[in-house]
Amino acid sequence: MAAVALPVLAAPDVDGVLAAARGAPRPRDLCTDCGISRSSHAARCGAACQFVHPRHASLERQVHGRARDAARGDEAHFGPYLEMWRARLAAPRAGAQWTGLTTRLAERLLEEGLVDAVIATASADDDRWAPVPVLVTEARGMARCRGMKMGYSPVLALLDEAAARGYRRLAVVGVACQVHALRALEASLGLERLYVIGTPCSDNTTTARFHDFLALLTDRPASVTYLEFMPDMHVELRFDDGGVRRIPFIRLPIAQLPADFIPLTCRSCFDYTNALADVTVGYMAAGGDQWLVVRNARGRELAALLGDEVALAPLGSRGDRRGPVRTFARMLERQKGGMPVRRAPRWARPLIGWLQARFGPKGLEFARTRVEMKVAEGIVNLRAERPRRVRALVPEFAWELAAPYGLVPRDGERGGTPSRER
Repeated sequence: MAAVALPVLAAPDVDGVLAAARGAPRPRDLCTDCGISRSSHAARCGAACQFVHPRHASLERQVHGRARDAARGDEAHFGPYLEMWRARLAAPRAGAQWTGLTTRLAERLLEEGLVDAVIATASADDDRWAPVPVLVTEARGMARCRGMKMGYSPVLALLDEAAARGYRRLAVVGVACQVHALRALEASLGLERLYVIGTPCSDNTTTARFHDFLALLTDRPASVTYLEFMPDMHVELRFDDGGVRRIPFIRLPIAQLPADFIPLTCRSCFDYTNALADVTVGYMAAGGDQWLVVRNARGRELAALLGDEVALAPLGSRGDRRGPVRTFARMLERQKGGMPVRRAPRWARPLIGWLQARFGPKGLEFARTRVEMKVAEGIVNLRAERPRRVRALVPEFAWELAAPYGLVPRDGERGGTPSRER
């Protein structure tokens, strides 16, 4: 993909600098358009890309001083960390997906003068769901970045704009594929300091297709202001009139979506928890709050910036993931690529949804469940659609998590780049 210039847009409502990629070509196969191919670093795109040359273990050592260790707590599932918390801002921010912890961390960096700018993703002016990469220089500009977006956000293309403006102390808010490429290039960027705030990411799609999905969920999709896949196995929709609708996972219209609704990149990602960030802020293990994973000393520095603004509590865990993951893996095997579709009888779906919410895995066990499901999904989909890429793209820790479900390496599938990093 050729580099594409990013015009800088004026932002009359904030003092931060906003920039957006306009007229961008469709991302190529096995590309999430992180922005490197649009930048002066385009020649290094292949070497930095998670889906071309993944270096999970070596980059973990580079960033955290060591790779994940299965003997340390939940590192086999979640990557290296120092501590994990159930967290929420004491004063939740309007428009945030949860309480606003991610954007508040970035705000604090700007307020304290620890960074010159934050590279993040805002919503387009004409579509709240469309992502726009932004370069924010004042704390109040982060308000534009609250909430979920669906689609590709080439945030790393803004590394060039930051360099042109002389910014050498940066924070980046990104998902795993963006962070992997950033870490691969970090040593050559000439930065004095870099903070990385990561969010888990799964099952992205284009903004246009996300609008199609909304239209299947409700007869007034333009009124939806919020959508989240909740840890109680429901999708929650909020509307601009204050209404709320909750739909059990089992009743989602997955069968009505095209097989490639979720791109193969997202179906073959093995870094759901964004293990190369300094902190990861998600929800999976937090039972209705936010999940704060502090991974290294810089992550502790970030968390400390919140002071008494954040309420922390220990994470809980209950239930058993083995049954749900085993069932999911079997559905994947039957599907042979694409998304797993469970066609339960219509009369049984309300009961199945209630049972999932009542007795399914909770807290840390729910997070382990989702990570193992993603690992199984990655292996099965690569085997079905890119069998020659299995050896290079499936890391060693993924094989270990998948083994209890009968997903073990076949001849020639193990021993690629990830394994040599051990």
